[in-house]
Parts: sequence; C-alpha cells; structure tokens
Amino acid sequence: MKKGDTIGIFTPSSPATVTAQARYVRAKNFLMAKGFQIIEGKLTGKSDVYRSGTPKERAEELNELIRNPDVKMIMSTIGGTNSNSMLPYIDYEAFKANPKYVVGYSDATAVLLALYAKTGIATYYGPALIPSFGEFEPLVNDTYDYFEKYFTEQLSVPYEVPMPIFWSDEPVNWLEKTAEKTLFTNEWLTGQPGVAEGRLIGGNNNAMYGFIGTEYFPEIQQGDILLIEDCMKDASVVEKNFAMLKLHGIFERVGGIILGKHERFDDLGTGKTPLSLLLEQLNGKDMPILAEFDCCHTHPMHPLAIGKRVRMDATAKKVYCVEPWL
Repeated sequence: MKKGDTIGIFTPSSPATVTAQARYVRAKNFLMAKGFQIIEGKLTGKSDVYRSGTPKERAEELNELIRNPDVKMIMSTIGGTNSNSMLPYIDYEAFKANPKYVVGYSDATAVLLALYAKTGIATYYGPALIPSFGEFEPLVNDTYDYFEKYFTEQLSVPYEVPMPIFWSDEPVNWLEKTAEKTLFTNEWLTGQPGVAEGRLIGGNNNAMYGFIGTEYFPEIQQGDILLIEDCMKDASVVEKNFAMLKLHGIFERVGGIILGKHERFDDLGTGKTPLSLLLEQLNGKDMPILAEFDCCHTHPMHPLAIGKRVRMDATAKKVYCVEPWL
C-alpha cells in the first residue's frame, strides 16, 4: 500500500458518522491530508438508532467495497455491538477474488475473524477511522506513525513492535478538544514469563462472545498466540468473557497470550485487574502472558495481522512480527 491509495470505509455497527460527525470529519480530513483517498460506504451519514442499517444493508456496504477495484484498504469507522449480525451476508467469495487490507478493532472483530476464518486471508486488528484518527495530537500522531510504518513501508522481519512512551484512556476530547489528555508513562507487563511463537488470532473479547463456536470463528490451533482486549467493562463481565474462552478450550490450545490495555476498567471495588482475572481462569496453567499491550481501545495503538506469525517474549516485554504481513 502507498500514499495516494484509496481507503474505503464501512460502518458495521454504531452509526458514529452521524452521532460523532465532528470526529468523523476530523478523522477523514486527517487521512486525506496524509495523502490517502477516501471512499465512503453507502451507510455513511445513515442511522437506524443504534446501528447504521439492517444486517443485510451493513453487509452489502462492505461487499460493495470488497468488489470495488479502486479500494486498496477497507477500514471500519468504529465498532459497536452488532457486527456479528452481518456475518451470514458477507460475500466471502468476493473477498477471496478481491483480497484487500481490512482493518478495524473492537466490535469489528467479528468481521475480521469471519473473513479470515472463511478465506484464510489475513485481516488486521488496528485503527478504526473515527476513534483512532479523530483523536487529537499528540496521540493521533503516534497511532498514525505506527499505521504508516506497518502498511506503507517495506519492513524486514523480524520487526519489533515498539512500545509507545506514553498512553491515555482519559475520556475527554471526543467531539471537540476541551482539555489536554493526561498522558501516562507506558510499561508492558510480564503476566507470566516465557517466549512463544505462533499464529496471531483473537481481538475484542466481548465481540468474540457474540459468535464464538460458529462457522465464522477461526479454529484455534495448537500454539496460537491469543490477542485479547476489551473496554469499559467491569470485573464481573471480564471474568465472564475469560471464562467463555476457558470453557471453549481455547486456553488449552494457545501457546501464549497478549492482553491489551483495558480502557476504563471498573474493578467494582475488588482491587482486581484484567490480568489477575485472567490468571485466575488459567488456574496455574503455564504459558507466556504479556499484559498492557497497546493494540486496543487506548491511544495510541498498533496494527497487527490476524493469521500471521508473531513471537512474544513476555520476560523481555517484547513482540515481534516474524512473518511478512503484507
């Protein structure tokens, strides 16, 4: 991919091009100023209360972008709650015939994993237009730098994913800038030491809850590296979602876990963290865990290819892409 290429945008769930129009316009202008062309999906500017359209309408918006030969990348505008309802109506054969970079996060996990499960073509857990590129400086600059490096530069492997110096999940400046965000000094955490290498799979845990166990969820292979993250959930929901993975036997097959930062986690007064709740579910199972990774709802964020091999060194707190991802 190169500057001047066309990015098509689709809205798989929440109608944020309407409800967050100012941030949408800011994000679109940001990427256009960087040299990219933008094609808006047909549900841009549309709202059906909590969603952008019916499941079939949302799938057809995506299908049209898949079939458009001018579109090199397809990016979700935002997540939401109901992307899973699109899955039966996506044209997977068209994606096989016209593969492109599909990138997003949060509830778009359903689309990313379904496309990969049905075609074997890598998709990308990474920035979404409105939340990521509608952010203000300085954090938007870091997210864009990681995006540009990952998708437009010919990086050699192994590529070490850099740890951002600062991060934030402070809930200000969504539509307009009202204050300077508090920037926190960054540190990835060793949840359990060790090194593992395998195919990256996963995404937003709450989104996976909506379609795990179906034909649209990739089969977890022995030695996979599981990426999991979530946002604005409390300890009870986080426990439920980790238990879901355990009950599906996923922890018995994966070789390591990358746990993303949890935006605005509510411990319900327990003092627990997402990492401590994960370790509770693992119940002593020995595998490398790297926590507080920046591929999630906080700013800035890295893109990573679903379906491509990575190496995680939880002891040294490092992640490497060891297989070409483009």
